[in-house]
Amino acid sequence: MSSLLKPFSVSEGPCESGGLKRGCSTSTPHPQSSIPKSAQYQGSRTAVAVMSSAPEVYQSFTPRRTLAAAAIGGRKATHPGKAILAGGIAGGIEICITFPTEYVKTQLQLDGRGHSPRYRGIGDCVKLTVQDHGLRGLYRGLSSLLYGSIPKSAVRFGTFEILSSPLRDSTGRLDNTKSLWCGLGAGIAEAIVVVCPMETLKVKLIHDQCSLQPRYRGFFHGVREIIRDQGVRGTYQGLTATVLKQGSNQAIRFYVMNSLRNWYKGDDPKAQMNPVVTAIFGATAGAASVFGNTPLDVVKTRMQGLEAHRYRNTMDCAFQILKQEGPQAFYKGTVPRLGRVCLDVAIVFVIYEEVVKMMNNVWKTE
Repeated sequence: MSSLLKPFSVSEGPCESGGLKRGCSTSTPHPQSSIPKSAQYQGSRTAVAVMSSAPEVYQSFTPRRTLAAAAIGGRKATHPGKAILAGGIAGGIEICITFPTEYVKTQLQLDGRGHSPRYRGIGDCVKLTVQDHGLRGLYRGLSSLLYGSIPKSAVRFGTFEILSSPLRDSTGRLDNTKSLWCGLGAGIAEAIVVVCPMETLKVKLIHDQCSLQPRYRGFFHGVREIIRDQGVRGTYQGLTATVLKQGSNQAIRFYVMNSLRNWYKGDDPKAQMNPVVTAIFGATAGAASVFGNTPLDVVKTRMQGLEAHRYRNTMDCAFQILKQEGPQAFYKGTVPRLGRVCLDVAIVFVIYEEVVKMMNNVWKTE
């Protein structure tokens, strides 16, 4: 009985014994919830009375636990500034690695049946390009894509985070269907702001290399000549096809990537994804987009080439390709594009996620 009558403070009572240990804080108590000195007591009956008279001491801990759980639960929405910077870095690194496959794909798509085909396949295209222009020939047009890839990825990821942030639930999880629409919005934004003018310049520079007497000496000379001859409108050829292609591209990629991420994490939204897993999921998302919209990519490439004047509009271009070359022409360049896009999307998602993690350590945001 003497042990029961021994005086003790609240900090030595229920919190110390473990019953409410998770709700206890070692920090200084809130002024409103402090217990006066006279509230120290003896005996269990008095303890119950004091606990009931100061319920705010215990209630004040509940919101803290709830907020903490929400903060660490799931994938938090990335700050738009971080998304823009990380996306730009990822895009610049990715295009330097994968451009030769983009070059070969574009050459095969421009090699129509209207004249005698120049290339017999992927290997022949690489062989003739190296034979005529050396290894540097496989990087002709890189500058236009490099200047465009950095802002393109920045706009894409920045727009996606802006659109998806208010749509995430309390754990940070994004519904698969919502990710489809956010990806569509990101693709349309990057198509209008960056992709269409830069892709037009890239295709014209690569197409110019096929000529017996190339006109353009480099990226800036090419830009100056194109704008002088065709105006700014000349850099926006094939806008409709580009919007359709980029919109469907990013809708498919973000949908597949988000679906695989949600499946992998299951009921544990706090689970971390290994970069290798991210790369595999990214490559899968890239492959899905290739098979889903390569016909749009072929039409876009023809509309942006030096012979775009042959077509009245996007629908006329698609009709002429179907009529003159058959339905298989819509899948020209699929293999090199598949290789490039799978590598592209895998690299971009991995670098993006890792750069964001690094930035979270030095750039603190709410």
